Amino acid sequence: MEIASVIVDVPTKQTDRAFDYFIPEQWRRVIQPGMRVIVPFGPRNIQGFVVDLKAESEFEKLRNIIEPMDLEPVLNQELLKLGDWLTESTLCFKIFAFQVMLPAALKAKYEKKVRLSDGSAVKDLPETLQTFFENTDMLDWDDALKKAIVPQLQREAAKGHLEVIYMVKERVKKKKRKYVRPSVLLTELIYEIERIPANAEKQRQVLSYFSRHFHEVELKRLLTEVKASASTVKALIEKKLLTEFEMEVYRNPFEHRTFERTKPLPLTEAQQTAIGPILNAIEQNQHEVFLLYGVTGSGKTEIYLQSIQEVIEKGQEAIVLVPEISLTPQMVNRFKGRFGDLVAVLHSGLSAGEKYDEWRKIQRKEVKVAVGARSAIFAPFENIGIIIIDEEHETSYKQEEMPRYHARDVAVERALNYNCPVVLGSATPSLESFARAQKKVYHLLSLPNRMNNQNLPSVEVIDMREELRDGNRSMFSRKLFEMLKDRIEKKQQAVLFLNKRGHSSFVMCRDCGYVMNCPNCDISLTYHRVSEQMKCHYCGYESFVPNHCPECNSEYIRYFGTGTQKVEEELGKILPEARVIRMDVDTTGRKGSHERLLTDFKDGKADILLGTQMIAKGLDFPNITLVGVLSADTMLHLPDFRASEKTFQLLTQVSGRAGRHQLPGEVVIQTYTPEHYSIELASYHDYDLFYQREMMIRKMHHYPPFYYLSLITVSHEQLVTVVSEMEKIVSYVRAHVSKKAVVLGPAASPIPRINNRYRYQCLIKYKREPNLINTLKTILDQYQKDTKIGLQVSIDVNPHILM
Repeated sequence: MEIASVIVDVPTKQTDRAFDYFIPEQWRRVIQPGMRVIVPFGPRNIQGFVVDLKAESEFEKLRNIIEPMDLEPVLNQELLKLGDWLTESTLCFKIFAFQVMLPAALKAKYEKKVRLSDGSAVKDLPETLQTFFENTDMLDWDDALKKAIVPQLQREAAKGHLEVIYMVKERVKKKKRKYVRPSVLLTELIYEIERIPANAEKQRQVLSYFSRHFHEVELKRLLTEVKASASTVKALIEKKLLTEFEMEVYRNPFEHRTFERTKPLPLTEAQQTAIGPILNAIEQNQHEVFLLYGVTGSGKTEIYLQSIQEVIEKGQEAIVLVPEISLTPQMVNRFKGRFGDLVAVLHSGLSAGEKYDEWRKIQRKEVKVAVGARSAIFAPFENIGIIIIDEEHETSYKQEEMPRYHARDVAVERALNYNCPVVLGSATPSLESFARAQKKVYHLLSLPNRMNNQNLPSVEVIDMREELRDGNRSMFSRKLFEMLKDRIEKKQQAVLFLNKRGHSSFVMCRDCGYVMNCPNCDISLTYHRVSEQMKCHYCGYESFVPNHCPECNSEYIRYFGTGTQKVEEELGKILPEARVIRMDVDTTGRKGSHERLLTDFKDGKADILLGTQMIAKGLDFPNITLVGVLSADTMLHLPDFRASEKTFQLLTQVSGRAGRHQLPGEVVIQTYTPEHYSIELASYHDYDLFYQREMMIRKMHHYPPFYYLSLITVSHEQLVTVVSEMEKIVSYVRAHVSKKAVVLGPAASPIPRINNRYRYQCLIKYKREPNLINTLKTILDQYQKDTKIGLQVSIDVNPHILM
């Protein structure tokens, strides 16, 4: 096999295929499919993925592979095959499909350098450039930019004196530590101890240590245990009695944490009934998708743990996905506590190096279980026995940029390859999954009651319009205020939930109604109190906070809406005795802060936990007896057909944090639309009735799960261009789909301008359109070729966000 087919790191239509390269003699037995290699492409060197090896090519003149980047393949055969499936199902480039499967540390970084061409000397360059090449044959491109000599360099490159080269660099640095070991036999070591002069007592102690522990030891540990200095060890190395070397170690994000080992708990009757079919599928090597539908606190996690136990005993591996925000220490504790070092954890709280090390443990078969957020679905296992997706309804399982995959679809595809079960767990399943379970496409398993048959918390819905009418202008209803006070007196804990971050939503002038908008996007700026800034959450634009209205110069410019910082302030005023922990994007930005805040709350260092979505999931503290939802409406009025479903799910999840142990729980939901069915039914914990109501509405309006969706979004700096190109696309789609498909558009996107680019969209609703994927591909291909007009076209098959 002398030829490798390589997918190169150039994401364009023209390069979205394998290119053949000749494998030089020295790499013949080294290079395998799934490895990354450096190859020449045009004038530069870039990274690529080997997808196949073959004996001959249809092309005569082939260029040589420069070198491999890996010692063993980073993608196994199954993941390479999965890459093809991802490319087809999400309409992305192959290179994106492969890159999404790897940790960030393995994505290549390209460095541009300028060097003297072969046969050229420094004296051939103009004097102004000679100084830069006197001590080095290579100049960094970034340095050249800083020194403003790029035009001169380009002139010399045109004459052939200089050339620009691209160097592919790994972002990853393997972590190494210094170790020391004896370099002589034990008998000789003991003889040498006798010969050491009396004034070198420390050297004798070091050698005595090695006579007792005759193996390598980390230098740092040796120095602390013997209380010696580095110079003592250095002297022994010079005498050739010890050898110093570096050894690679894993970065361990859980180095300073001990996990209490737990034993499998006895299952309740309901749990036993639910786990039976799963264990059966594991035993029979049978592919089946189970929907584990259990109320909050019904013991789903124990079913996951015991199913995984079964898989490990069979010598197989397990992948567990949990939503990013509920990758709380609690979740990690449960898996690490049961399976110890057999678990690798992958989530965004880890550094790139830590993620890379956890990924390598999987690749090297050192662990059996991968627990992580969305991207952990690509864990490089080769003998998967079960895939579990907890809180399967979570929208964070859908990736919003290329490749736009849904982790649930990838899980089902991978499980098909391994003939193993998939378990989707949720207290509020997505309508799509529940509908599939009703149609027997998925196997429904139910856990209708909480563990030890505790009651679900009682929920009270407060109409904030009534509060306003009665003169209460605060963000807390009188009922919630009384209950918070009561909990503090009883030394119990409360959780307050608010569905957004920042201090106030927007700044508005009370005289003329002016609202501060982002100059690049059609959206209002959000006020952030800590930094005293106005920020755009879409393009990152920042501005100062005005004292006067820029339009009419009025002083009555006020903050509207409620953010977490503002609630914290208000709490300080009305309940000064309350100790509050605030959790939002601003307070959990630093590494480990998420965990620290939750530990403080668990240890009783605060009475109230105030937060955004990140506190809605997975928290399980015995002392929480009250949950308050400050504004249940924020999601209801978004231009999204899933708004009611998301509201219902979120309210149910948050309510589920109360009264999970001995103490009974209460929930207060504050809203301006108490009559809305999603709020009303969430207060009764009635998912089944909600499902029926919502399904009727979805059927009427042709939305999933009755129809599939595809969304085409076009953006450009000129509004006229966007509209005319979108019209062409819409008429092309209409001509190529059946009469049964519904094509809506062209219409301006709900956010019509982001980052100075106008946005238009077209939504296609369909049941069966075998020709649609090809039609969408043709559109993408066409606009890929016409890149010069600066139009961006993106297509999302089964979108989760229509904004």
